[in-house]
Amino acid sequence: MAKQVIQLDRVVIRFAGDSGDGMQLTGDRFTSETAWLGNDLLTLPDFPAEIRAPAGTLPGVSSFQLAFADHVITTPGDVPNVLVAMNPAALKANIKDLPRGADLIVNADEFTKRNMEKVGYASNPIEDGSLEMYRVHAIPLTSMTVEALKEFDITKKEAERAKNMFALGLLCWLYHRPTEGTRAFLEKKFGSKPEILAANLKALEAGWSYGETTEDFSIQYEVRPAPMSTGTYRNITGNIALAYGIVAAGQLSGLDVFLGSYPITPASDILHELSKHKNFGVLTFQAEDEIAGATSAIGASYGGALGVTTTSGPGVALKSEAIGLAVALELPLLIVDVQRGGPSTGLPTKTEQSDLLQAMFGRNGESPVPIIAPQSPSDCFHAAIEAARIAVEYRTPVFLLSDGYLANGSEPWQVPDVATLPSIDPNFATGPNHTKDDGTSEFWPYLRDPETLARPWAIPGTAGLEHRIGGLEKADGPGTISYDSENHDRMVRLRQAKVDAVASTIPDLEVDDPNGDAKVLVLGWGSTFGPIGAACQIARRSGIKVAQTHLRHLNPFPKNLGKVMKSYERVIVPEMNLGQLSMLLRAKYLVDTVNFNQVRGLPFKSAELVDVITDVAASLEETK
Repeated sequence: MAKQVIQLDRVVIRFAGDSGDGMQLTGDRFTSETAWLGNDLLTLPDFPAEIRAPAGTLPGVSSFQLAFADHVITTPGDVPNVLVAMNPAALKANIKDLPRGADLIVNADEFTKRNMEKVGYASNPIEDGSLEMYRVHAIPLTSMTVEALKEFDITKKEAERAKNMFALGLLCWLYHRPTEGTRAFLEKKFGSKPEILAANLKALEAGWSYGETTEDFSIQYEVRPAPMSTGTYRNITGNIALAYGIVAAGQLSGLDVFLGSYPITPASDILHELSKHKNFGVLTFQAEDEIAGATSAIGASYGGALGVTTTSGPGVALKSEAIGLAVALELPLLIVDVQRGGPSTGLPTKTEQSDLLQAMFGRNGESPVPIIAPQSPSDCFHAAIEAARIAVEYRTPVFLLSDGYLANGSEPWQVPDVATLPSIDPNFATGPNHTKDDGTSEFWPYLRDPETLARPWAIPGTAGLEHRIGGLEKADGPGTISYDSENHDRMVRLRQAKVDAVASTIPDLEVDDPNGDAKVLVLGWGSTFGPIGAACQIARRSGIKVAQTHLRHLNPFPKNLGKVMKSYERVIVPEMNLGQLSMLLRAKYLVDTVNFNQVRGLPFKSAELVDVITDVAASLEETK
């Protein structure tokens, strides 16, 4: 049957179902096929914290949203154009986000009286007219999958599990996606189970064939590839990009990498990935607790390796004393905090930006550390290299603040030319550095570099470089234990000055102000980059003059940040917290900010930011 093909420039699809329905796998496979076609894309996986919530209940709903386009995009979409709901719970949890006129594909087999009662449906929404504002496609996905697989020697339960492949085949047909990558994936995954492999391949094919033959879908859609610079691309999540950045930092510095980590959502994928790269000099240690993860990494740095520890907010709280020790020892340490909703256990699988003040001040005493924040999943690679550079060259712990959205979200990543990556110089001490009054030489572990103020990094066992370090305060220079009040004051100020000196290697903050005449500036950090960028583009199209800039370095700030902020009449600071960056900006620069804060466990919607920008711009006009 010949079907009409309509060209679209952008589509947002959300797959939703029970946590056992394979929605994350389905979304991931659709994403991979989309990336292969050359569309720009961004994803937003959203899954429950429970390992296995009761089937068919609202707490057990898992979803995967994907936006793909024929142009550069910066968000996974505010709302879906298409919702695939595998059961009543998935429909109930997600229908509020579906705009009028959108496509709604539901698995009609799951809308039984018992399943509907679980989520509070008094009547069948497919039949009672409550969904008439949408284009509803009620498809018996489960029974059609079982029927398609009746020739295979598998159980009915095994056949039903393949319904996600049926749905994937249908969506691939509907949006002109290839299926070769998914076939290869299934062959690798089920190669040792030929009957299961054949059944999944058949289900995928049956979904595609259903789209071609049914009258329910009379239109196919096509989204052409996005223009991209020439190079090699792959789809990558933030956690994998961050892991690759750590591996690259080890190679760029010539150091072995040691990861001491205790598994925690949503950072565990970094441990999993780094454990695969022993051939690049990466050693991973799954510690018994968060404290051991941090202290083992400090020990590795003392031995001349790049020490790394990964965690989320609750783990940072446990590591805080060890991080303070690394500040006193003045050794490189990379602390990766993949932020999640808090406090306490909070929302383990949801995103938040609530650890900035914890990273900044969450230790006893004056213990400053540099802080870096990536802005997109692929940017996690470059942010990890930058954080490692600062840690190694300035002999300091460095916080890398990612978050759950960046960690699990994915986008196309252009694999960089290694020759373009920055070098990292450990500059190990090679001999004594101080001449005594009698003319002989000795090694002083706290004799600082005049530019960076970094102390020398001496590998234990090197002849002539015998030294002792520890958590007690040290004398400036020789490093002997010192309780002298003047020395302590000097050492505290030196450690702060060393962190401040990092600013000399930070490029000036760049501002996106197309005509240079905007009065409103939107200033963000971390994963708010995408929604802010999209909101500014929408606002500009409606005639509003607005500028945008984004911070990667949160401590120290770029040297020109104060000047930039004072160049605009209003500065809007959107954050997924209650105003932590705003507090720091107001304290340092005495510039007021317009705060826009949400802590919903989800990224900002660009439309909400457009409303804020519009209101602020209008208030400026009213005051003229």
